[in-house]
Amino acid sequence: MTTNSTAPLKRAIFIDRDGTIIKEPADEQIDSLEKLEFVPGVISALRHIVGQGYELVMVTNQDGLGTDSFPEDTFWPAHNKMLSTLAGEGITFDDQLIDRTFPADNAPTRKPGTAMLTRYMDGSYDLAASFVIGDRATDIQLAHNLGAQGILLQSPEVAATMIDEACRESMVLATEDWAAVAERIRRTERRAEVSRHTAETDIHIVVDLDGEGETRIDTGLKFYDHMLSQLPHHAGISLVAVCKGDLEVDEHHTMEDVAIALGEAIYTALGSKRGMERYGFVLPMDESRAMVLLDFGGRADFDWDVKFTREYIGDTPTEMFKHVFHSLCVAMRCNLHISARGENEHHLIEGVFKAFARAIRQAIRRDVFSYSLPSSKGCL
Repeated sequence: MTTNSTAPLKRAIFIDRDGTIIKEPADEQIDSLEKLEFVPGVISALRHIVGQGYELVMVTNQDGLGTDSFPEDTFWPAHNKMLSTLAGEGITFDDQLIDRTFPADNAPTRKPGTAMLTRYMDGSYDLAASFVIGDRATDIQLAHNLGAQGILLQSPEVAATMIDEACRESMVLATEDWAAVAERIRRTERRAEVSRHTAETDIHIVVDLDGEGETRIDTGLKFYDHMLSQLPHHAGISLVAVCKGDLEVDEHHTMEDVAIALGEAIYTALGSKRGMERYGFVLPMDESRAMVLLDFGGRADFDWDVKFTREYIGDTPTEMFKHVFHSLCVAMRCNLHISARGENEHHLIEGVFKAFARAIRQAIRRDVFSYSLPSSKGCL
């Protein structure tokens, strides 16, 4: 039984308005419909972000809104037209936070202040996995103050002159391209970290399905490490899998618990599953052949047809491999059918791991031109 089970935290994307969603005129006030113009690429990018498990929150400074210098009746027609246009594309905001003060007021509600955002700072949101998107230094400062990741809609060259050293670590991307913003957020969804602590094992797993992270494998069982190392090589993922287990008892707890934690990490990293292929591989390994049928459909079904004649390969008991893949199957909520034949049992099980990795690679591949679910039911 694990000791670290908690409900998942919510995530949010805090988005600036002027200069980020809609172009900002020279007078910095969008006070007529004639001035309303969307930033290129923003609508298609936001459509790709919607549905990835983030709340969308607009956070904007509107200097003196409601005063004689910026009457409300000049603000709302353009603002509401912007919202209705976005809503027509399926993009709606869970909250809109508008600060009306002037810069000289130094109000705590004005970006980069966080006084408007206190409900997102109560511990129910994973701010480290959340984003702030904007075109000004104050947006990156807000990300820094929240402990979130900042995305600046400026070229890297301009960003280097805008962002001070104290906030630079909070900026994970500087780009003028909204498509790059959407891809950065989509890629972030496909990373997961799982820690599993029991009386028998202490495990840390990090999976990045797009292979952008570190790879390091150390379970204390050298042959098991060798097999797990097939996953990053052949699935195109990055994998950290570190385990300190009770090997003085036997290998069972280490192999089982690593498989459970790895399966949980892959399942979490799949995220919404939108745009992925879902299914996936058959390959030869010298005189051996292995077939892995995989479906990330959300239901667990397992079939194993692999026969060993040796008790151990290296330091790893062969009887545990069926249990490892069954544990992976249940934790990943997938259909997993495995069969293999061969004479050399090192090749036999290595072929299984390689075929499993290739099946994962095939199944997690995303169509960048589609964000639909690979299911006629509309859910997975």
